[in-house]
Amino acid sequence: MNHSVKNFKYVNYLWEESKAEALGDDQVELFLYRSNILGADLRITNYGGGNTSCKTIEKDPLTNEDVEVMWIKGSGGDIGTLNKAGIAGLYTERLRNLKNVYGGLADEDRMVGLFNHCIYDLESKAPSIDTPLHGLLPFKHIDHLHPDALIAVAAAKDSEKVTKEIWGDTMGWVPWQRPGFDLGLQLEKCLNDNPGIRGIVLGSHGLFTWGDTSYECYMNSLEVIEMASAYIAEKIEEKGSVFGGQKVQSLFKEERLDKASQLIPLLRGLCSSENRMIGHFTDSDVVMEFINSNDLSRLAPMGTSCPDHFLRTKIQPLVLDLSANEDLSDSKAILKKLEPAFEAYRQGYKDYYETCKKDNSPAVRDPNPVIIIYPGIGMFSFAKNKQTTRVASEFYINAINVMRGAEAITEYTSLPRQEAFDIEYWLLEEAKLQRMPKEQPLSRKVALVTGAGGGIGKAIADKLAKEGANVVLTDIAEDRLKEAVGTFKPDTASYAVCDVTKSESIAEAYKKACLEFGGVDIVVHSAGLAISKPLEETTEKDWDILQNVLVKGQFELAKQAVAILRKQALGGDFISIASKNGLVSGPNNVGYGTAKAAQQHMARLLAAELGGDKIRVNTVNPDGVIVGSKIWEGDWAEGRAKAYGITVDELPAHYAKRNLLNEIIYPEDIANGVFACVAILDKTTGNIINVDGGMANAFVR
Repeated sequence: MNHSVKNFKYVNYLWEESKAEALGDDQVELFLYRSNILGADLRITNYGGGNTSCKTIEKDPLTNEDVEVMWIKGSGGDIGTLNKAGIAGLYTERLRNLKNVYGGLADEDRMVGLFNHCIYDLESKAPSIDTPLHGLLPFKHIDHLHPDALIAVAAAKDSEKVTKEIWGDTMGWVPWQRPGFDLGLQLEKCLNDNPGIRGIVLGSHGLFTWGDTSYECYMNSLEVIEMASAYIAEKIEEKGSVFGGQKVQSLFKEERLDKASQLIPLLRGLCSSENRMIGHFTDSDVVMEFINSNDLSRLAPMGTSCPDHFLRTKIQPLVLDLSANEDLSDSKAILKKLEPAFEAYRQGYKDYYETCKKDNSPAVRDPNPVIIIYPGIGMFSFAKNKQTTRVASEFYINAINVMRGAEAITEYTSLPRQEAFDIEYWLLEEAKLQRMPKEQPLSRKVALVTGAGGGIGKAIADKLAKEGANVVLTDIAEDRLKEAVGTFKPDTASYAVCDVTKSESIAEAYKKACLEFGGVDIVVHSAGLAISKPLEETTEKDWDILQNVLVKGQFELAKQAVAILRKQALGGDFISIASKNGLVSGPNNVGYGTAKAAQQHMARLLAAELGGDKIRVNTVNPDGVIVGSKIWEGDWAEGRAKAYGITVDELPAHYAKRNLLNEIIYPEDIANGVFACVAILDKTTGNIINVDGGMANAFVR
């Protein structure tokens, strides 16, 4: 291709020659490399969006003849993280021969099943609906991307005319059509009618570009995107403002975060009327410019244009009718204001379904909003897990960028509601949803664990996350927290430095949980310390710190947790990690044992008070957790060894021998006890579970 190459401002992830050279002539690896760097920029294509491919000559395993094979991103993949396991390899000729059996638009769903008859690589990922769009074009390397700038062109009024104005005769254009085999035929026809073009704009959808090599394809894609971006920038500069200018003044950053953290549990509860949701909040400059604008009231109800956008965000957001300076302290009053808006949104979605449904449409889905806009404060999103809700937020930001660009060019246009419905309730999409793995026991729940920088607290956080929960780890030592949170998968865990003896520190931890995940469902008080001294050696300082960390800390954690749990109105769990020492009288233990007994009885009192809110309060009593427990690293171990007349090194064996099962108790065993309380014993509250190998003198009954 003889297209000039500029210094691209639009993309920061440029091709590295040294990496490309290391891949040699391996076209599949070069295609994967191109995919990854294109997918690294969310302005080019968001998570899971777009598709890339290459064609190579391979040996047919049955005939030993040379055949052309197309390698393409498989169904449900993400080009930013694409690897060999995520692609499909198909015989190109067989794919093209499907034209002979294609029966028109009514035959689209059947054609997807026929892709499997074209498989070359038996380890292929399931081919995606975009497969024929790549296969019916002759080029060796092809990119199908959803850049904000290109979708702005595609979604602008007079899109075809604008395409010609930007690229002249070098770009083709096809009107909106649902992805499928016929769209592949339309691309093929567009190319045949316009030989020599460098790409095709898909109306209301995205971009196709290509090249003879992976590098040429990459550079062609970037130049086309940059030309659209520069064109839009000029139009915005000519207009002087976007979205009709500012209507609402943003609060200062900290005020916005305070308001958002107060409101998000209420929103989460409302959005969870059918299924519990995880939340996300953003107040980026891009978001604030849009949600504070005069044109918000016109553009937001129009909905998004690109199918990838509204599949993630629903067809339109819910805009809250709240002042940025609204007093949010009275939750009941705010809830009374919000409930009619949510009911209207749900009814509107059900009306959309009833108006557009067909005889074979899947049942109506959750009618609650995914994107919620609060002018002056920010944007909330809610979905089944953190990754999905974060990605939904990112997609709506893409939609905002598209609206900005389209409005600057001419005027933004969205998909007709019937077209949107046909994508959202496509039987192939429904089949994809039905193939999703079963959710884990703690999926959609948020857990806050104190003392989670190591030991029992970290083991509890590990277990809850493994079973599907999002976790917020708290501890007084940030270095331990950073190390601990680094062991979790992305979008699973966060942390907050928290001193449980200070109510304001606890409040900041809950604020973090709300802003990161939308609220909290499970609170585990595992923070602690142990002091073992005879009565005459126990100081007032010893007594106070035990009471403050173990008892006062638990009280304040519970009090603040309940305020959030009641806002959500989804029930919840509070777990106290106490000790066998709260039940059994032992020597040299007056301060610690008394504090642990107070924890246990406080849990019973809370259980009695909070049952009506479906908030369950239970206690897990460890004993003899020496291996991996932080409290045994200090003077406690020496104190207990002295009390029993043995050495510190003899403690693990001593504790194992004294329980009925003769078992060493590990932090993971305590974590299993917590899991049982929050995931299995769902009708248990006010209970004490001893995880001690069996200590007869600690039997509760």
